[in-house]
Amino acid sequence: MAADGKAEVPAVDFVLGGARSGKTRLAETRARESGRDLHMIATATAGDAEMAERIARHRADRGDRWTTHEEPLRLADALGRAAAPDRIVVVDCLTLWLTNLMFDPAAPDPGAAAAELAEALAGLAGPVILVSNEVGLGIVPENALARRFRDLQGRLNQTVAAVADRVTFVAAGLPLVLKDRTGS
Repeated sequence: MAADGKAEVPAVDFVLGGARSGKTRLAETRARESGRDLHMIATATAGDAEMAERIARHRADRGDRWTTHEEPLRLADALGRAAAPDRIVVVDCLTLWLTNLMFDPAAPDPGAAAAELAEALAGLAGPVILVSNEVGLGIVPENALARRFRDLQGRLNQTVAAVADRVTFVAAGLPLVLKDRTGS
């Protein structure tokens, strides 16, 4: 426990796994256990009715203890605004953020955006938990767009893992800590 009564948490906590692996649940649990004000940066956009319903369900499931910031493109800027010593920020998720970057013609280059994110993570005023999909465990995708996405996602995950204090892989709801510089 820190002097301010808050639980010790890594400055940058990175949680990744497959679809429906339990990674967001783990990130939200860690955030609640930190004792800090809860902030969510949601990167999803409601492009259709199904996605709008998913977004509404996630918001309702989190409840009103969470302050939600919606940011599909300028993630480093949003983190700079949201991070504070008395808060913990969860970013859900880097996979949708990358998708947004790939398909918005006004968005920055995904590689440059990943580098900007890594730089921003080093100077945040409070802890952050980033959630991402691990997409490189399956077969090589058949089409060029899917292969490009898989490659960019892999590089993004490696970039974030390199600067993270803790990296956890989640499968079937079970966390496997891959890296932990916190000593916990």
